[in-house]
Amino acid sequence: MKVRTNFDVQDVREHFPVLKRENRGKPLAFLDNAATSQKPKCVIDAIYKYYNESNSNVHRGIYELAEEAENLYQNARQIISSRFNSPTEQIIFVKGATEGLNLIAHSFGPLVLKDGDEMIITDMEHHANIVPWQILCQKIKAKILVCPSLPDGSLDRNWLSEKFKRESVKLISLTSVSNTLGTINPIGEIIVEAKKFGKKVVIDGAQSVPHQKIDFHKLGCDFFTFSGHKAYGPMGIGVVIGKKDALEEMPPYQGGGDMIDQVSFDGTTFAPPPQRFEAGTPNVVGAIGLGKAFEFLNRFEMNDIANHENEVYLKALHGLSEISGFKEHGTTQPKAAVLSFTIDGVHPHDLATFLDAQGIAIRTGHHCCQPLMKVLGVPATARASFAMYNTEDEASLLVNGVKKAVSILK
Repeated sequence: MKVRTNFDVQDVREHFPVLKRENRGKPLAFLDNAATSQKPKCVIDAIYKYYNESNSNVHRGIYELAEEAENLYQNARQIISSRFNSPTEQIIFVKGATEGLNLIAHSFGPLVLKDGDEMIITDMEHHANIVPWQILCQKIKAKILVCPSLPDGSLDRNWLSEKFKRESVKLISLTSVSNTLGTINPIGEIIVEAKKFGKKVVIDGAQSVPHQKIDFHKLGCDFFTFSGHKAYGPMGIGVVIGKKDALEEMPPYQGGGDMIDQVSFDGTTFAPPPQRFEAGTPNVVGAIGLGKAFEFLNRFEMNDIANHENEVYLKALHGLSEISGFKEHGTTQPKAAVLSFTIDGVHPHDLATFLDAQGIAIRTGHHCCQPLMKVLGVPATARASFAMYNTEDEASLLVNGVKKAVSILK
């Protein structure tokens, strides 16, 4: 497939039908891409085509329709395998990063953590990378240590370095990119340092996959998980990529059909990975759609996408910085195209309501990061997050909309 060397945002936008609609009678400016991305037509068409022509269950039938569905499903796994440089048997389909992290905590966590052990997360984690570990650690009487972030939104690397020296610390689970601050954590460096001291590493990659090319083998972590819907794929599908030895040692996360080898009333033996972790009828069409999303992304250089998104982010930041009382939360560089901010005297929810009337969609609230909000000292922020199809004109719409809202609300 030919990779484009010149990034043309107007050409990109032609692939996303929803961008042609209006919102509240105004052209839609969708700036909530850290929550979910819009879908290119190739993904939508693949979903329609599957249900229109090839719908069948997988792993079961020997008839033509079942073979078609099986081939499409496994082809999607192969596309993802190639994209992330990991063998297909290490690619597990899940509902999303949330289920992925729950699977890892449930099945891998007890193999690593015992009574009295410690693990590390960071204060910028999504609830999905906090709560599953809390449930596990409460059950096995392990302890969670929380790495603090610095005022600019970067992690305290000195704190991490000191904690890695502790023999009681067995594992770290952290986000690659903060969904609230936009911080791009130096996960490559952190993984190398953690491995130097024999620690296991889990990466929540939900916010990095739409903007970065990830090489699982080169990265060197034990697990990497992400959601498809943030990377231009369908909702309800995600991936866990794990090291072979860890996956082979792990017990199942759920029981049911297709994850078994032999079943009797005396006991059950389990299938090898990845089938061991894909109980029941999988989200076949979701996997197919996700494969198409990555085929679409493969047309572009990821650096071109990231550079374009950064230009849009900077356009918005420069304009909003002119507003009295504006504060950006998360200023460290490099960072993703996520602009989380507050304005003195203006509640984020009021601001978002005002922008919605102008066709501009942003996110407000705690962004599933309540502990981080306490660190920031605010109950909520407004967040504009940019994708490959956003434009500098939309950044200007955001700036003008916020300025108008402030003039009325403040």
